Order: sequence, then structure tokens, then C-alpha cells
Amino acid sequence: MPIIGLALGSGASRGWSHIGVIKTLLREGIEPDIVCGASVGAIIGGSYVAGNLEKLEHWVLGSTRTDVLRFFDIGLSQTGFVDTERLGWFLHNYVAAEDLRIEEMPKKYAAVSTNLDTGREVWFTEGRIADAVRASMALPGLFPAVRNDQRWLVDGGLVNPVPVTVCRALGADIVIAVNLNSGIIGKRNSGRQEAGPKSDQGVLSSIKQQAKEYSNSIFPNHDEKDEAPGLFYAIANSINIVQDRITRSRLAGDPADVLLSPRLAHIGMLEFHLAAEAIKEGEDCVQRAMAEIGPLTCRQ
Repeated sequence: MPIIGLALGSGASRGWSHIGVIKTLLREGIEPDIVCGASVGAIIGGSYVAGNLEKLEHWVLGSTRTDVLRFFDIGLSQTGFVDTERLGWFLHNYVAAEDLRIEEMPKKYAAVSTNLDTGREVWFTEGRIADAVRASMALPGLFPAVRNDQRWLVDGGLVNPVPVTVCRALGADIVIAVNLNSGIIGKRNSGRQEAGPKSDQGVLSSIKQQAKEYSNSIFPNHDEKDEAPGLFYAIANSINIVQDRITRSRLAGDPADVLLSPRLAHIGMLEFHLAAEAIKEGEDCVQRAMAEIGPLTCRQ
């Protein structure tokens, strides 16, 4: 029987589609033995192996823009814009309890992070799940870096956005990978963004206003060619470019046996309120690929 690995990629709010992917695989009788994730992939993967996926989905679908906005702490901190206490509450309630450890899980699990000083990958294959997830999702500019074993760690999507290599290293024979970065470059200027704050506002006021309108309008309108990009637009698109290029390179060097690419290019980095749409696309993506997935994962 083949050992099945599931590599869940990074992609911020597009990552809710991982919930739909996992649910549909399970409905089809395909249960992964190994789950590896980067950034939001680590969140969903950790929640799944800890038995909290249904609880997480319920919270996600019931959350509003205001609920997500509460995670942003617009203050004078120079480490990030996320309320770390509220983030901890979320991780411990909807991903994994504070003392739950990776090595205690019935399935192999790994979260990928990045060493901020060396640029090397860091794989969490033991220790507390919540700590591993926090390190894997520490997106620069939004989340503070995480201190672990005398090193500062940031988002795993910076070095390995779709961790196929980690699944194989942990013993997977067949790897199903989910790439959330397909087609994202050049898709954000869709014309549905609202104008950003006026340029005469202070920097802090500008950030606060954009955070309050974090969804579509967090990305200022760029119909005017000479208008400078807003802060969050520049951060988001820069990260998109990096992850798109790295994803292409990594998958070319170590391709997955099945690569799922949900059609999510229209969903921006912080459009978490589009969870229902993302989850549905994750489900549909698996259904479209079942003719390919089925024969490879047959356990008879």
C-alpha cells in the first residue's frame, strides 16, 4: 500500500481552500499518512492532524471582516501588525491545544519555516504543534519573527511554498500537493479595489485605515499609472512574486505525483472573508483531479 503524503502550500487567505481539499479527499476514501505544510498550509495541516479541522472550518465560515480585523494591532510595534495574544488564542482553540505535540499525533506532520539569518529551511517534526505553526506562518511585515533554538524564524513559504520535499523525506511514496500560487501574478489589479487613503495622512493613520478596510480595499486602486502602490499592496505583491518564482523552481526540481492548483488568483492575500468560496474551490479542485488521484492512491 502506498504511503500518501499531502503537501499544503502557502498563500494566506487562499489557504482556506486546503480545508475543502482535505474534506473531499477523505470523502473519496483517500486518507493521507503524512501531512506537511508551509504558512497557512501548516495551520490547516496542524488543525487536521490534531482533530480540529471541523471546528476550524466552523469558525472560518462564521467569521466576518470585523472578526479578522481584531487580529490586527495597529500600534507602534516595529515587529508586526498582528495581535500576538489573540493569535495564540486562535491557534490553541482552533488548530492545536497549547501542550499538544507533533510526535504524539497519529499521523506524521511537519511545518516548514525559514531561518531569518541564514535563509535555510527549518522543518518542525517534533515539539508543540502551535509553536511550529506560529513559526511557519510568521509572514514578514504582518507577524513578528519567532524565536526558536537561538534562531529567528519566519514564514516557510519564503523558501519552500509547497513542501513536496518534506513529504518525501518523511517517507511518502505518493505526494499530493496543493499550490495556491498558480496564476496570481498580475491578477490583483482587477479594478474592484477602492481608493486608498489620501497621501497627506500620516503613516500610522494610513496603515490603520488600510487595515480597517483590509479586504479588497486594502489594495489601493492602480488605474493611475503614476500613482505609487500602497504599503500592503507592495508587500502582498512582492510576496506573491517571490512565492510564485520559488514554487515553480521547487516543483520543477521535485514534482508532486499529483499537483492541485485551485483557481484562486482573484482572492487577495488578506481576503479571509472569502473562505466559503475558497473552501468550495478546494473541493471542486479535488473532484476535477480524481481521475488522476484515484489510481495512484489505490490501497488494494
